Amino acid sequence: MGWSARVSTWLERHRFAVDVTGTVIFGLVVAVSATPIDGYEVQTVPVTVWSLLTVVPLAWRRTRPVASVVAVYAVGLAHLLSGYPLLLPGDAAVLVALWSVTVYGPRWAHLTAIASAAVGSFLITPVYAVALGANPVDLIGVSVFCTAIALAVWALGLVRRNRRTMIAALHDRAERLEIERDQQTRIATAAERARIAREMHDIVAHSLSIVVAQADGGRYAAEKDPAAAVRSLDVISETGRAALADMRRLLGVLREDDGPTAAAARQEGAAGTAAHVLPPAVPGEPRRADGGTPHDGAARAGGDPAAAVLPGRATSSGIAPLAPQPDDADLSTLVAQARDAGTRVSLVRVGAARRLPPGAGLTLHRVTQEALSNVRKHAGPDPRVTVVLRWEAASVGIEIADDGRGAAAGTGEAGYGLLGMRERAALFGGSVTAGPRPGGGWRVRFTMPVPAAAPPAPAGATDDKEPA
Repeated sequence: MGWSARVSTWLERHRFAVDVTGTVIFGLVVAVSATPIDGYEVQTVPVTVWSLLTVVPLAWRRTRPVASVVAVYAVGLAHLLSGYPLLLPGDAAVLVALWSVTVYGPRWAHLTAIASAAVGSFLITPVYAVALGANPVDLIGVSVFCTAIALAVWALGLVRRNRRTMIAALHDRAERLEIERDQQTRIATAAERARIAREMHDIVAHSLSIVVAQADGGRYAAEKDPAAAVRSLDVISETGRAALADMRRLLGVLREDDGPTAAAARQEGAAGTAAHVLPPAVPGEPRRADGGTPHDGAARAGGDPAAAVLPGRATSSGIAPLAPQPDDADLSTLVAQARDAGTRVSLVRVGAARRLPPGAGLTLHRVTQEALSNVRKHAGPDPRVTVVLRWEAASVGIEIADDGRGAAAGTGEAGYGLLGMRERAALFGGSVTAGPRPGGGWRVRFTMPVPAAAPPAPAGATDDKEPA
């Protein structure tokens, strides 16, 4: 902001003080040089009093423009009718008051002021004619001159008024845009927090439910069936690494920069995974199903059994591989994972599958994931679960039903999982219903509109694309 803008801002903020100072200075000038133009002998005291009374209301010309112009006009009319047609320079206050009410007053006020100024200007002619004993026609030029000056001041005031209105409108628009920007930022932040909360809940709840179930099962099976305990550890390892990859992917979008350290870490993890080579077999030691040996982890860790890891895993980088987010309606992997965790799940597909909009497949995946996690947490021991993926003409639906304990397992209050399902459904114009089903158990239904399938191409039609 330049010095002129700062001065203008200060003057605008201290209107009354500035106007009072200007009025005092103008009043001093008027008190010294007040002169009537009436042809009579100069009477100093009445002329000075009338002039000062005309000037004093200018102290409120911007803070109270209507009251100020009414007071100035009233004093001017009074001294005009008292035999003093023009008092110079005191009557210049009439023009100042007209300017002020035009710029700062309401529309009706400045229209009334210019009309009153024109009427007062034409009253000067008969007063002069009586005072001087002259023909009023010879003095009509004085009224025309005063009216022209009043119209010029009024026109300049209108220009200034329009500029002030435009600047005020621009300031108001800028403030509204700033408020709207801040609101949009808060809305976007809240939406992003809700999205991250949904993803975190789905990842953590789903993965931990599998880990807890497998850890409990492995602990009880370790004494009687070591192979089952090993399988439980494999499932825990797979689930933990998948959850870690999902967490890294989710939290990666929150980083403001992706500097050399993160890039080097990714390269180190990729190199560690790519450079993994199975060690030679020990004579007489059985091979595992993946081609490794039971002591592969210890051998890769430098002979330290405590640092052993499962075969096929990166040993020291700690970097989980990044897999793409599931964005299709293929739920086979999710169902297979639930089966590996010990849940009896069957997947049924109805209708012809088709391509989903971006993000819709992830929504189907997360809803199914959350429903299966709730089955493991609330359905009781050994429930049977049926997942039905139904493709219809203009929508796709998923239904997850189990024969477990149903409503008897819950508290009757909706948790974050069901809330997240509904929020995901709302993003795509879908709906979620959850509740006990007839005959026992629990059922979750999710429907989402999707574009209709494209009609089959007519016979003889060819693809415009060139063959790869």
